[in-house]
Amino acid sequence: MPTVADLRTTKRLTDEQLDAAVMAYLADPCPGPRRIAEGLTLDIAAAVADFRQAAEAMRRKDVTVARRVAVRTAILLARPS
Repeated sequence: MPTVADLRTTKRLTDEQLDAAVMAYLADPCPGPRRIAEGLTLDIAAAVADFRQAAEAMRRKDVTVARRVAVRTAILLARPS
């Protein structure tokens, strides 16, 4: 299964959908599968936990931009179902 970054490159996922997934997770960082695009789901909390920088950024409430970038990177590296 390709990564989210691969799917973005092939236009299966738009930047707008990716940004929406990031913002939705930051607003409610609960675990579990989330629909990030038509036919694509991802447990963003698991992706964040697997990416050390994102997990660390989520523990620090004062670094909003860094949190957003770290979560976005974690999503891009993940493999959706």
